[in-house]
Amino acid sequence: MMKEWATVVSWQNGEAVVSCDVKSSCSSCASRAGCGSRILNKLGPQTSHSIIVPCDQPLVAGQKVELGIAEGSLLGSALLVYMSPLVGLFIVAGLFQMLFNTDLAAMAGAVLGGVGGFLLAKGLSPALSRRERWQPVILSIGLPPDALRVEATSSTDNA
Repeated sequence: MMKEWATVVSWQNGEAVVSCDVKSSCSSCASRAGCGSRILNKLGPQTSHSIIVPCDQPLVAGQKVELGIAEGSLLGSALLVYMSPLVGLFIVAGLFQMLFNTDLAAMAGAVLGGVGGFLLAKGLSPALSRRERWQPVILSIGLPPDALRVEATSSTDNA
């Protein structure tokens, strides 16, 4: 189970809207100049993601919750997103190479297969995301932000 802490944005009718902060390791990595992720993050990184999670217990805004998602669902979605365009690219490129016997046809087939695989993944993802085991669940709930109060006393008050 993959775990991550999130902050509650709102709670209504048994559904909590939570916000997860995106963690980037770009500040701690030694290969700053040649890193593709660092360049992509400069283009406009999204710093938080909001998702809706079912929760029967009432929550308040600012409360922390621990979310969990099964590793199998994460691996399945990664395979769908990355492998379907790649498989489409190779299959259609090979097919076009066999049919037309030119490199230009193979290149056109590779583009068509990659785009087709992407569209296939995009079409299948909404149906797969509705599966119960692919949904994040709340594992633990932290205290509300106003539940803990700390009062500091100075040393001059005791004298």
